[in-house]
Amino acid sequence: MSGDAAALDLRAVGFWPQGRSRDDALVSDVSFAVRPGERLAIVGPNGAGKTTLIRMVAGLASPSEGEILVGGVPLSTMGFAERAQRIAYVGQSDEPDGRLTVINYVALGCIPHARLFAGDSGIDRAGEALEVASLSDLADRRLDQLSGGERQRAKIARAMCQRPSLLVLDEPTNHLDPQARGEQLSLVSSLGIPVVAALHDLTLIDAFADRVAVLADGRLRAFGPPGETLSTARVRDVFGVDLHRLKHPEHDYHLPTLDIPVPRPASPFTASIRN
Repeated sequence: MSGDAAALDLRAVGFWPQGRSRDDALVSDVSFAVRPGERLAIVGPNGAGKTTLIRMVAGLASPSEGEILVGGVPLSTMGFAERAQRIAYVGQSDEPDGRLTVINYVALGCIPHARLFAGDSGIDRAGEALEVASLSDLADRRLDQLSGGERQRAKIARAMCQRPSLLVLDEPTNHLDPQARGEQLSLVSSLGIPVVAALHDLTLIDAFADRVAVLADGRLRAFGPPGETLSTARVRDVFGVDLHRLKHPEHDYHLPTLDIPVPRPASPFTASIRN
């Protein structure tokens, strides 16, 4: 691997279901690179191909065409163990057994490196990850006793135990309240490794991501820094809403906000009251 290899490199990647043709592609001709330490947000409307692309980056699905390299190494040449050592994946629907204690669940992330932790089953490493994730006080609690935000942080702690060179997240802030969303992305940002995350909430992108990939109809519509990529015109074109960046009243930065029209037609019930 060369010293200047991208952390992640997608080269004309496409995907269509087995037995179908390129005309039925869910992702088509996507190319971009993520540099070491960068955080990439993948955004797009429902059905844009975000989850399909994320699954290919994580090695859970193979491209129908093109190539994906992680640290300069083609993903297609990696065995399961090597892939698990290089890439940690946290999916939006991952639901571990709630009877597990937090520390035992997090220690499962050490399995790809089992030989390194033969003496303690990775518990020491898991303890370190829990400390970083601010979950040490909950180490002996069962997963089904955690809040949604705490469970999400436990998933990140488990991923940390894999010692990955790339962290891949599919909607990591789904179903979380605003404070928990901020805590989750702050934790991810603090890890110092490249991150690829599919995100729905456009207002979080500026603070989190170094680069943004905008997908629509399975194609890459834009790639670059958030301020350039998520322009008002492009967001309106792709998402059908307006994004504005408003000056913070107290600090020297701008707050992204969405102007989402919510029409309120008079219902038959409302009309009957008025009459």
